[in-house]
Amino acid sequence: MSEDVVVLDYGSGNLRSVVRAVERTGASVTLTSDFDRALEADGLVVPGVGAFAACMAGLRAIKGERIIGRRLAGGRPVLGICVGMQILFARGVEHGVETEGCDEWPGVVERLQAPVVPHMGWNTVEVPTGSTLFTGVEGERFYFVHSYGVRDWALVTNDRTRAPLVTWAEHGGDRFVAAVENGPLSATQFHPEKSGDAGAGLLRNWVQSL
Repeated sequence: MSEDVVVLDYGSGNLRSVVRAVERTGASVTLTSDFDRALEADGLVVPGVGAFAACMAGLRAIKGERIIGRRLAGGRPVLGICVGMQILFARGVEHGVETEGCDEWPGVVERLQAPVVPHMGWNTVEVPTGSTLFTGVEGERFYFVHSYGVRDWALVTNDRTRAPLVTWAEHGGDRFVAAVENGPLSATQFHPEKSGDAGAGLLRNWVQSL
């Protein structure tokens, strides 16, 4: 029986390419904004492109932040991609405008401090020991296209709970969070659906972990 995955349709993201990429892992994929359907699936993918504020507005319009929160409270897996990762943080700042995010992790999404922005193209990542997402693709390149990122990881667990695994990348001398694995909540700043065999391997790892 194949895993049942919902790609959340809240008006943002190259949804069809995400659906096709997850389907290639062998999962059964539904593109929907239906609250109950998104709540009940084995896995939920939250894509996102464009502005943080616009993505949050679209997400709130379908109560997406509640879907994410309720899934995580029940230990049900969620994968955020690109701006779908950024909105999981506490807030985003764009052009001086601050927008509240889903606040699953503390931290701020801000403009990259690099000579050339956006960061666009293939890049390597620094994967921590013990990663499930990157098993077998640790040394590969992934496809990024973004001007904003999380440049400072703010969550301190003091060993009371298992610390999240944070993967980093660098662009123009600026380091930023490239991926996070935190119990049922995973996210990537890059686009696995545009990252060829490496991205396919990562998505397969995530689906198999469901």
